[in-house]
Amino acid sequence: MMTPTHYPRVAALKTPEAFAARLAQLGCDLTFDATLLPATDSPLAQPLRVGDRMIGNRFAALPMEGWDGTPAGEPSELTLRRWQRFGASGAKLIWGGEAVAVRHDGRANPRQLLLNEETMASFAGLRSGLLAEHHQRFGATGDLLIGLQLTHSGRFARPNHYDRLEARILYAHPTLNPRFHLPLSTPVLTDSEIDDLIGDFVAAACRAQILGFDFVDIKHCHGYLGHEFLTAFDRPGRYGGDFAGRTRFLREIVNGIRRDVPGLSIGVRLSAFDSIPFSSGSSGVGEPVDGPMPYPYAFGADTNDPLQIDLAAPTAFLQLLGDLDIKLVCLTGASPYYTPHMQRPAIFPPSDGYPPPEDPLVGVARHLRVTALLKQHFPDLCIVGSGYSYLQEWLPRVAQHQVRAVNVDVVGIGRFLLTYPELPADVLAGKPLQRKRICRTFSDCTTAPRNGLVSGCYPLDPFYKERPEAQLLEELTTARDKVASD
Repeated sequence: MMTPTHYPRVAALKTPEAFAARLAQLGCDLTFDATLLPATDSPLAQPLRVGDRMIGNRFAALPMEGWDGTPAGEPSELTLRRWQRFGASGAKLIWGGEAVAVRHDGRANPRQLLLNEETMASFAGLRSGLLAEHHQRFGATGDLLIGLQLTHSGRFARPNHYDRLEARILYAHPTLNPRFHLPLSTPVLTDSEIDDLIGDFVAAACRAQILGFDFVDIKHCHGYLGHEFLTAFDRPGRYGGDFAGRTRFLREIVNGIRRDVPGLSIGVRLSAFDSIPFSSGSSGVGEPVDGPMPYPYAFGADTNDPLQIDLAAPTAFLQLLGDLDIKLVCLTGASPYYTPHMQRPAIFPPSDGYPPPEDPLVGVARHLRVTALLKQHFPDLCIVGSGYSYLQEWLPRVAQHQVRAVNVDVVGIGRFLLTYPELPADVLAGKPLQRKRICRTFSDCTTAPRNGLVSGCYPLDPFYKERPEAQLLEELTTARDKVASD
């Protein structure tokens, strides 16, 4: 696996002293508890009330897209297996399950789930399978909150071919258009087309409620369409320009759901910081690309220095969520397409990425610091954090500290659950972690779908190790690493 950088691996930091020393060496403001508390005293085991619902503990399963739906957008057996494992995790908040497109042209890949009239019946098994698995293992399900993430992939839409972009954009982005081979003259979505898309989101939310989901997430992260609206300063018309215009898409969806789907809760997953795009540089690691200055196209970044975070815009956005009576917020950052080292810290890059320019622990600390700062400003919001998987053995102790210090309400876990879904249950039961199942962030769960294969943990999950895609993935990564070393 390609890794020309030589950061100490987390697995080698075997004692609290060694872990603390590495954090100090990096200058990371990342604090952890020296010991884990028993469940009776643990902040991670405490319930949390959100509106009229109680979430049974402080763990959330984050959306994990598998590229394994049918061409029509229905769940496959692989999709059902993943959702059942979410149910087995012990997490009491299921944040969206995975990204579900509200119409065909918004799919991020030809096998992304698609919720429409034709596919709706097939979605029932996702929720029922998760509930059945959770009930079998833990009994009560009344304190389990299950959402569905609704999305349109915008400039990263690939609805018909995994390797062919069919972008639907809001404006000509000066760095992303050329990076993804889109002429600056590429047509943009019209206001009328956006009006229609808002109707598709509301219709999907109605279907989600009929299926029994507790909330929908109106996705505003990772460079997808909802996120792009937040930087549409140069877009004329009703959906760009000032803050009111750039948030009109969200507000109209919320108004439509409140009108047509009363009683359904709403959440938003937000990239609270971003950056100018990175690519492999002459040094062999990721470097920021050249871009126009000032650079207003990175939401949550300083327009005069887009490598620095500026939380003024995210603060205004969370204030808007509060005004809209949206209490569920999941914070993440950046994008897997142009800043993967910021979005999901890892030593090993995916096949379309680059070796990280910083120790991934710095990236983890960035996620947690931004979340803590925003939580301080919005104590009444239920804030779910991201960016924990790279912590590996140290995840439970960092998570316990973050919740105990009220830096976050709920700890969200993503790719870690692919190989070790029972992590939350084991932590809450006081069991030692199963080291052989700990996610080492090899990024194969991203490299596989980037090459048209289903996503899964091929290195550690025996189920995926035995699938034919495992051999194809090994051949792809071997060829990639050979090219990188030549």
